[in-house]
Amino acid sequence: MTLLTTLFPKTLLLAGMVSTTAASASEPAQKDQRRVRGEHTIAAITGSAGTTVVDSLRDLSPELGHWIVDFAYGDVFSRPALSLCTRELATISALTALGNAQPQLKVHIEGALNVGCTPEEIVEVIIQMAVYAGFPSALNGISAAREVFDRRGVKIAATK
Repeated sequence: MTLLTTLFPKTLLLAGMVSTTAASASEPAQKDQRRVRGEHTIAAITGSAGTTVVDSLRDLSPELGHWIVDFAYGDVFSRPALSLCTRELATISALTALGNAQPQLKVHIEGALNVGCTPEEIVEVIIQMAVYAGFPSALNGISAAREVFDRRGVKIAATK
């Protein structure tokens, strides 16, 4: 057995993606806790937008919606070490750098405003991505921010 074949299954096991034993009696309770935590966190960040995205997946891929709520929001976004504002700024950075996730970027710009990030912080983190992801990605990010700001009536003065 190689190191890869030894570690890969263990990694999946540790991540909770594969189980080698029968489900324990506490598993449904853990899933319910993750779901409740995820639903609370997604609502705090996105308002109804997150629920709308999850609901839109029910007919074709309900599992994807469950993973978004349970893992992304129930396990990751709800961790206490970073504020929701910091997490949203990190998310905006990543989505800007990807350059191909405009709908998700707009949702998270909205979310950042919802959890207390300032428009100036949002613009600055997008500008920072020009250095690492290139000017086209940063320009697309600024365009997404402009659209969200305009829709919400947010005014921001240009900075030097």
